[in-house]
Amino acid sequence: MSLFGTNAGFGTGGTSVFGSTTTDTHNPMKDVEVTSPPDDSISCLAFSPPTLPGNFLIGGSWANDVRCWEVQDNGQTVPKAQQMHTGPVLDVCWSDDGSKVFTASCDKTAKMWDLNSNQAMQIAQHDGPIKSIHWIKAPNYSCIMTASWDKTLKFWDTRSPNPMMSLQMPERAYCADVVYPMAVIATAERGLLVYQLENQPSEFRRIDSPLKHQHRCVAIFKDKQNKPTGFALGSIEGRVAIHYINPPNPAKDNFTFKCHRSNGTNTATPQDIYAVNAIAFHPVHGTLATVGSDGRFSFWDKDARTKLKTSEQLDQPITACCFNNNGNICAYSSSYDWSKGHEYYNPQKKNYIFLRNAAEELKPRNKKCADGISLIPT
Repeated sequence: MSLFGTNAGFGTGGTSVFGSTTTDTHNPMKDVEVTSPPDDSISCLAFSPPTLPGNFLIGGSWANDVRCWEVQDNGQTVPKAQQMHTGPVLDVCWSDDGSKVFTASCDKTAKMWDLNSNQAMQIAQHDGPIKSIHWIKAPNYSCIMTASWDKTLKFWDTRSPNPMMSLQMPERAYCADVVYPMAVIATAERGLLVYQLENQPSEFRRIDSPLKHQHRCVAIFKDKQNKPTGFALGSIEGRVAIHYINPPNPAKDNFTFKCHRSNGTNTATPQDIYAVNAIAFHPVHGTLATVGSDGRFSFWDKDARTKLKTSEQLDQPITACCFNNNGNICAYSSSYDWSKGHEYYNPQKKNYIFLRNAAEELKPRNKKCADGISLIPT
């Protein structure tokens, strides 16, 4: 039986590969540990596309490296290859055919890594660190989109040293997502830019931020016809906004909710409030995962406005998360994110990537379901 099949039971309680140590705070959910994780904080994770047989996971880190693991059906992970930048790696993505991986770094370059030959070559250059990188596959063109702290958004044909197009942004890019034909970039000073990518990329709309604090992560969601229709935006203030591009009733359809806070979210007592470090939508159910500096992951149903699950607390922040292409596996990384400054940095602490069976826990809930916790729009 495949461990990542729908009947799989790993990571959902019961006996675990790692025994049942109660004092183990680095992996309280008893999830599968990826072997040979990076030696510094993990910034980004990405699973291979459905065109590639099997599951391969890419992770980038502040140790300047990008690693690739094969995730076998029994849950074991096999390190396959690694490439280096000369600065921390901030983002990674795959080509649609699964033959290439693209990496973005603080060294102001992006590289294309050919997994078959294990060769990497520079394909992009900015005047500042590159914060995000995405592959765009349009009917009439394919390209790489890079967004940088130099306040530009650039589009690259991987065969040319010069960009096909460069668009000026009002501020530095903090996070971005692409689901063709839509791209969303969240910037410093709470800027929000939506681009349309048909024929050629162009700015579609600037949006007043629904959040009052610095943007940290963004993820596009789709409608029932599988078309991009809005995005979830996370901030450093333990809050996520669900925002539709063209909602029938903006005041009712768009909302924000609190998350990643100590002692619950609906309480009058003082709270510790943590950053939302990453958001990922489940590819089948359209539900979402959020991970935070509080060291927890949570699963949510935005349509029923319900929380499906929150993890036990890990002993480090969770810095990144992603789903594999069929939604059976959720990967998340545990690393220090410097949210409490250098005095809380412990170089002895290891970094981890965990794999959890996500087939059941992210199924949408009935709106009247009792065990979901309702999200009151705030």
